Amino acid sequence: MSEPEPPPLVTVIMPIRNEEAFIARSLGAVLAQDYPAERLQVLVADGMSDDGTRSAIARLAEAHPAHEVEIVDNPGRVVPTGFNAALDRARGDVIVRVDGHTIIEPNYVAECVAALRETGADNVGGRMDAVSDGPVGQAIALATSSPFGVGDSQFHYASGQRWVDSVYMGAWPREVFDRVGRFDPEMTRNQDDEFNYRLGAAGGRILLTDRIRSRYYNRSSLTALFRQYRQYGHWKVRVLQKHPRQMSARQFVPPLFVAALAGGAALAPFSRVVRRLWLGLAGAYGLANLAASAAIARRAGLRHMARLPVVFGALHIGYGAGFLGGLVRFRDRWRG
Repeated sequence: MSEPEPPPLVTVIMPIRNEEAFIARSLGAVLAQDYPAERLQVLVADGMSDDGTRSAIARLAEAHPAHEVEIVDNPGRVVPTGFNAALDRARGDVIVRVDGHTIIEPNYVAECVAALRETGADNVGGRMDAVSDGPVGQAIALATSSPFGVGDSQFHYASGQRWVDSVYMGAWPREVFDRVGRFDPEMTRNQDDEFNYRLGAAGGRILLTDRIRSRYYNRSSLTALFRQYRQYGHWKVRVLQKHPRQMSARQFVPPLFVAALAGGAALAPFSRVVRRLWLGLAGAYGLANLAASAAIARRAGLRHMARLPVVFGALHIGYGAGFLGGLVRFRDRWRG
């Protein structure tokens, strides 16, 4: 009887920077996988951290001698340059990305490998369960796990298995990067969206399955949430400029909403018609916001009701304002 074929060699790539407070949990979850340690290579692409991140990684590696853990320098300090630098050192037949603020389930790698094998997908990802500490952070987790908060980003809330346009983090057969290329180093944010657009245009298929699970520790303050989603909106402009065929009307709703709110507020004192339109727009959004907040609060606890409308506002206005800022900053690059 022939020996069973060993599972494929997997390389986990973790692009991180200044994660001293969290790396023991995120990297610790990678080292606690039920996948065979001898078939797992772990590359931590460090963006030249200036805290105790590297020392913490060294301690974890020493405590897990059966695992291959290596730090890869990332002078570019952003996710795409770190991922690409680690990819140069990767030996795996399967590449799995894990973010520094995410805790993957013990069977995460095994489920990624199984999904790729069973479906022939070019990229697989799973359900991202947002969690946080404190009342504001918990409200943010609830808002970013709802369709009203994040639109059709299904990995935040979907169940079951389906073909989608993009997934959180991702796991790929190594040959995908030879065929499609690597992460775009310009994309400080939204690098996964940009890559998945290229993958889809090349005929690749992307699978979302709730068999693959992780917990993402989201922002815990309104200021940090607003900044995060402003950056998402800002860099979405570059994604659309690089892939104009991917544009859809819904992607312009948040910036149009923010522009109408700001413009209406400026012109309302001078025009009764504008004032009525502005009040109607603000009122309609307010009612929709309250309805979505109430639906979530009934399920998750009425204590969240006071914070959810403010969280939704920060999320939507941050994204829309960032998109408008991106239109201004990248205005000369539509034909690039």
